[in-house]
Amino acid sequence: MVKIENDDEATARIEAALYSAGRPLSIEDLIKASGTESRTKTLNLLNLIMKKAKLAFKAIEVVTLPDDSYVFQLKPEYSSTIRRYASKPILPNATLKTLSYIAYMQPISSKQLVETRGSGVYLHLKELRQLDYIENQNVGRLKIYSTTTKFQKYFGIQGDADSLKQKLFKRVRKSPHIAISSSPQTVASQA
Repeated sequence: MVKIENDDEATARIEAALYSAGRPLSIEDLIKASGTESRTKTLNLLNLIMKKAKLAFKAIEVVTLPDDSYVFQLKPEYSSTIRRYASKPILPNATLKTLSYIAYMQPISSKQLVETRGSGVYLHLKELRQLDYIENQNVGRLKIYSTTTKFQKYFGIQGDADSLKQKLFKRVRKSPHIAISSSPQTVASQA
């Protein structure tokens, strides 16, 4: 690979990588994308990009996540506003509901998932495993599901399973479209 000396070209490559990835990128990924072969130079260019984005955009941002990865994203407060304009959701609603149920109830067995979400859950589980949002452990004949680090990174959620449950419940309570009950099953089925 040819080393890029031109800062404008390296900046453009970092911007292109952040924009097209649609997920957080590590500094190593961005060093490769920039072609600078320098961590310091790439970090300096990233800081400039972050400052420019803050000045130029009102709804879009480049942020550093707690694991020191970087993401180009829509500010969370605008996600409900633009939902109807998005070309394609990441996941179908039914699969997203299954994912949220797993995140809230984890660890959860496949038997519990089928009882709550129905037999279509097997297709959801397959898709979620392919995206690496969930993982499973075999316990006898049962599979026990939980979310992955990639799930937490992609959806911008940090912490252990208990803090994840608290954050999810707070988000559900804030949503005007979802009625809250004391039963997690009812919350998940309405989510």
